[in-house]
Amino acid sequence: MFQFKIKKNTRFIILLFSILIISSCSIRQEKNVESEDEFIDTSEYKYGICVDSLNVSNYQIERGDLLSTILSDLGFTPAKIEEVSNVMEPLYSASKLQIGNNYATITTKDSTRAIKYLVFEKNKTDYVVIDFCNDSISAFESTKPITHRREYVEGTITSSLWNTLIDAEAPVILALKLSDIFAWQIDFFDVKEGDSFRLMYDAAYIDDTTYVDIASIEGAIFTHQGKKFRAIPFEQDSIREYFDEEGNSLRKAFLKSPLDYYRITSRFTNARFHPILKRYRAHHGVDYAAPTGTPVKSIGDGVVVEKAYQANGAGNYLKIKHNAVYTTTYMHLSKFAKGIEKGRRVTQGEVIGYVGSTGLSTGPHLDFRVHKNNQPINPLTMEAPPSLPVKPELRDSFILVFERVTAELDSLKYIRQFYVSETDSVRITQGV
Repeated sequence: MFQFKIKKNTRFIILLFSILIISSCSIRQEKNVESEDEFIDTSEYKYGICVDSLNVSNYQIERGDLLSTILSDLGFTPAKIEEVSNVMEPLYSASKLQIGNNYATITTKDSTRAIKYLVFEKNKTDYVVIDFCNDSISAFESTKPITHRREYVEGTITSSLWNTLIDAEAPVILALKLSDIFAWQIDFFDVKEGDSFRLMYDAAYIDDTTYVDIASIEGAIFTHQGKKFRAIPFEQDSIREYFDEEGNSLRKAFLKSPLDYYRITSRFTNARFHPILKRYRAHHGVDYAAPTGTPVKSIGDGVVVEKAYQANGAGNYLKIKHNAVYTTTYMHLSKFAKGIEKGRRVTQGEVIGYVGSTGLSTGPHLDFRVHKNNQPINPLTMEAPPSLPVKPELRDSFILVFERVTAELDSLKYIRQFYVSETDSVRITQGV
């Protein structure tokens, strides 16, 4: 998603668009000839229902609205309200209705305006339909069709990555996507003025107009402190990962930190003055201060080998064994994540607990520790082993993907530069 500024009085542009228009017309004519005898459905559909002979009225849930009051306002009797509630409950509980969500009635066009369907949107894409067409009321759930569009953004950071994306009118969630992809290569708390990025991604839309989410990142280049870091998506062993130009995975075996937002209050040391015990002793971990309830993530795949409570020390804590070499410990948790038990396998980035102040603690924080071959090491300086690179037998396929992604990024950059001027602007995206 980016703004192109079109240069005026450029014959090349006129010629280019002429060619595109002629080609488009030719394709359409060709398709018309091929599908001359095919039936074309011109009916209008809403929520998967043909509404040619029906009226659709849209509403929004407001503060104080309940399912019963909404149905009552629509003219349903108490008995009918109970019947609708019972049919709808397995698909969408009345307690989950949220302020701001949409709902709609689909009625006949005659004077009775009888309700044939009632639709409640659970979110932007999913909805539940209550069908009144038959003798007995029924309900079903469905999803709005999603289309993907290839979009591109680039920028140079002047204050923050977040603000740069806002200035480019791109979804700010891209900042989180980039920080996830380059988590091991770039410290995004240390992104500087002058760092830059180029990024293409697929955005998901409803009806080609309503933005839903970022479907995937299809290629990125982030320049940090003068060094270029590339992210090329490639699939091997049925897993899609990001690799650099050499085919090395950008994902390491461990995340840099078990928290997304934190402040380091105590570092790895052999002699720290303990604020409660009032004496010096070794602190073989890192303390991350964060609000109570902040999610704590496992920094890598592994198995929970300890889940316990230590009153005069770690409080609620977990220990995860990642392999024969590395073990990590997470201490002073307020509570454990649902389903986390001893012997449970966890994945990298999975929430395993929440920051707290249990045990010997002066305030909410996470005491995070790493052991390598049963010896404590500094989590902030450890060299984590990388994930597997592109396999030799897939090397040729990866090179083709790398060349395609690089060429597309370069072409989008060229097009953007070519069209930039100080006046007119147009937004250009590609259908996917």
